[in-house]
Amino acid sequence: MKITLVRGDITEQHADAIVNAANSSLLGGGGVDGAIHRKGGPDILAECRALRASSYGRGLPTGQAVATTAGRLNARWVIHTVGPVHSRDEDRSELLASCHREALRVADELGARTVAFPAISTGVYRWPVEDAARIAVETVRATKTSVEEVRFVLFDDPAYEAFAEHAR
Repeated sequence: MKITLVRGDITEQHADAIVNAANSSLLGGGGVDGAIHRKGGPDILAECRALRASSYGRGLPTGQAVATTAGRLNARWVIHTVGPVHSRDEDRSELLASCHREALRVADELGARTVAFPAISTGVYRWPVEDAARIAVETVRATKTSVEEVRFVLFDDPAYEAFAEHAR
């Protein structure tokens, strides 16, 4: 599998699947989640509501992943995953790793060959970007998958540099 890094906006990516750093409600929010819902349009929200009405009545648990249509995005699917909130008192790194493994598992089930990831949990969930980059890259490399390209789409230079350090 090829790992590539892009400095930019994940909603502008052409990929089979775009990973959404979702909140557990699956109903949109801020950051990456809000941007994906806004640009992707109402079809994503409609499928998220259907998931809430069936399998995920209490929301999507942290570290798990589920797919919906990508609506108007340049992708076939959005894979929603809920990252953990960073804690100084509790090691939640396994939950962050699980987000990446589960997103790749869902991508395999869908037949996706290219998957674009944001820097999960590094925004409002306050995960230090250097540590998130290490966990993300190590987990993706260690996960058995049919995905041919994992693209980390980083919104700013510090995130790009942190991921570049670990992707070498």
